[in-house]
Amino acid sequence: MLTQLREIVEKVASAPSLLDALDQLVVSTCKAMKTECCSVYIVDNRRRRYTLMATQGLTKPHRHVGLAFGEGLVGLVAERAEPINVADAQHHPHFKHIPGTGEEVFGSFFGTPIIHQRQVLGVLVIQQRDQREFDESEESFMVTLAAQLAMILAHAKAQGMWPDQHDGLHLMGSAASTGVAIARAWWDDNQPRLEAIAPASCLDSEAEQERLSIAIEMASAEFRRLRKRFDSELHKETLAIFDLFSHLLNDPMLRKDLFSKVAGGDLAEWAIRQVVEIYSARFANMKDSYLKERARDIRELGQRLLFFLHNDEVADIEWDEPIVLLTRELTAGMLASVPRDKLAAVVSQEGAANSHAAILSRALGIPAIMGVDFVPEKIHNCRVIVDGYRGDLLVNPNRHVLAEYTRLLREENELAKVVEGDLGKPAKTQDGERIHVYLNAGLSADTSIAVNRGVDGVGLYRTEVPFLMQRSFPSEEEQTQQYRSILSTYRDKPVVMRTLDIGGDKPLPYLTIEEDNPFLGWRGIRFTLDHPEIFLMQVRAMLRASIGFDNMDILLPMISGIAELDESLRLIERAYTEVASIALEQGYRLRRPRIGIMIEVPSILYQLPVLKDRVDFISVGSNDLTQYLLAVDRNNARVAGVYDALHPAVLHALKHIVETSRQYQLPVSVCGELAGDPIGALLLVGMGYRSLSMNTRNVAKIKYILRHIPVTEMEQLADYALKATVAADVRAKTTEFVDGHGLGGFIRAGK
Repeated sequence: MLTQLREIVEKVASAPSLLDALDQLVVSTCKAMKTECCSVYIVDNRRRRYTLMATQGLTKPHRHVGLAFGEGLVGLVAERAEPINVADAQHHPHFKHIPGTGEEVFGSFFGTPIIHQRQVLGVLVIQQRDQREFDESEESFMVTLAAQLAMILAHAKAQGMWPDQHDGLHLMGSAASTGVAIARAWWDDNQPRLEAIAPASCLDSEAEQERLSIAIEMASAEFRRLRKRFDSELHKETLAIFDLFSHLLNDPMLRKDLFSKVAGGDLAEWAIRQVVEIYSARFANMKDSYLKERARDIRELGQRLLFFLHNDEVADIEWDEPIVLLTRELTAGMLASVPRDKLAAVVSQEGAANSHAAILSRALGIPAIMGVDFVPEKIHNCRVIVDGYRGDLLVNPNRHVLAEYTRLLREENELAKVVEGDLGKPAKTQDGERIHVYLNAGLSADTSIAVNRGVDGVGLYRTEVPFLMQRSFPSEEEQTQQYRSILSTYRDKPVVMRTLDIGGDKPLPYLTIEEDNPFLGWRGIRFTLDHPEIFLMQVRAMLRASIGFDNMDILLPMISGIAELDESLRLIERAYTEVASIALEQGYRLRRPRIGIMIEVPSILYQLPVLKDRVDFISVGSNDLTQYLLAVDRNNARVAGVYDALHPAVLHALKHIVETSRQYQLPVSVCGELAGDPIGALLLVGMGYRSLSMNTRNVAKIKYILRHIPVTEMEQLADYALKATVAADVRAKTTEFVDGHGLGGFIRAGK
């Protein structure tokens, strides 16, 4: 049966159209099941009916023959979203005869739903003249076939081959950068593809090495040019993307491997493909989503090298109007190739929300959607709407949809001007309660960026990024210089530096860690306590960097018990004693940093009272706390729908933390994504939190929202949320609340 199943799926998948595929399906299924009738009904949402699209055994009297929603056994299968096996179909209370089909000769009926991502796409039916129930093996075969067919139908729907897609395509992907755009779509098909390169050898290896050298130099020059071009627009943390590309190009191992292939007789193009695929595979096999995306960076690098093997320069295209850039895989170079005022949005067939291209899109404020399954020829030059909040791409929308999105776009532009204009104002609620807004930073900070003047300091500085970008552990001196640049940027504001949070899910390139369950494994403080030499070096570097600034605090990640905390404090004290002596020699008195821990492992929720005399503050990592409370890997697309920071259990945990911290006079903040989400910020302040730390782009809008609502109303909203039993109720109530204050434009990203 497995062989027959595979053959049917292969036939269906290779069919030139949806109708051909379904015709192949019903014929092959009848043959495999030795049954007299097989039919496929497809959901037509516009007409609210199940259309008989293909059949072997029935007659189709007209094109739109079928059943209305809720009608017949087919409607029952779809409504219940489960198989139905009936020996005598015509005497079943839900049976409905469709005149002209000849169905009256069949007694038995088995129908199974075709479901993709919880959505019923259709119903697959087999029937026989004999009155009998189909046996378990037949049921199993049909259910398995329907599950595999679901992927094929979902793809067909994405290509615009669905019965109810008459008013334009509605395609979906992953929202990578928020915002709305309306413009003409333009497909970029000029980028070279690594997979198109075939094995080839060269006659003159020296000449081929010269070609490769020139391509490398030209690619390096391009990345330097891009960095300079964006220097005034982007945060240094984002500009570091171009530094990474330059770093990779100058990597001696990468260069050695490339030139060795050419010296061995390979054509430069073939050498690039081989080496890039080897390096890319290493990153792709890592479990951490951030590091997985670095595999795409390696491939982008390879594509640029291929480009410069055949091109002396990058040609600039003149654009008459803003366009939506369609691409197979978005790269930093593509973003830079279109002038900022002519790039309305980007849509990519491949990629993810944490790719470097997505990060650049967010930093530039360009709406972006990744992972959209589209046929370029169907969309190129069409008018499209990009909804970067929901991840929707609407092709040739009708006038009503177009009018609504035009209104939303106008509203969004007006809101952006207002919130940016008020950035410098403090975050005081409408009734005067002061909320401290801090920045989550990664690689560096820049005083020339306006947002830095609108924050109260750095609530979370992730120190692991420099470790991830090097080929070995950075020295104490290198770390000291890195940390000192951050502390000097925020000279008069607090900077909370989190100690190294790698291991397990974030392995270093030079320290392989293989684990079956990385999120529950050797990571965070567990890793650094097992390597006290690394921990001491980092803490000493932090303390040395703080000499003369006195604005640095230390945050410990992944603390799950008091023993880990006590051991960490002992090592910090040892480092403090050593660096205090160095400071005295320089004529300074070293300020003792405040020590805090991340609240992200559920076990520590029940030991909060014991923290009173051990730490100076706590910081809630809502991302990991949600993940661990709900037992959901937040990087796993299959369970992405289960991960929800508004889950009642998460909300009650957050309330418990703030109440306990208040009872024991422990300062508390939230530094996870929830703090930068409008709904999350309102609920957190309503619960009692007064310190929120977030990414750069969220600062202005969160401050603006908080200034327009009184704390008393946020408290009422939080009380409602804590009584709710499902996250959907919380989201609906909060959305209604925000709309009621005229701020609905900030939360169109709703789930």
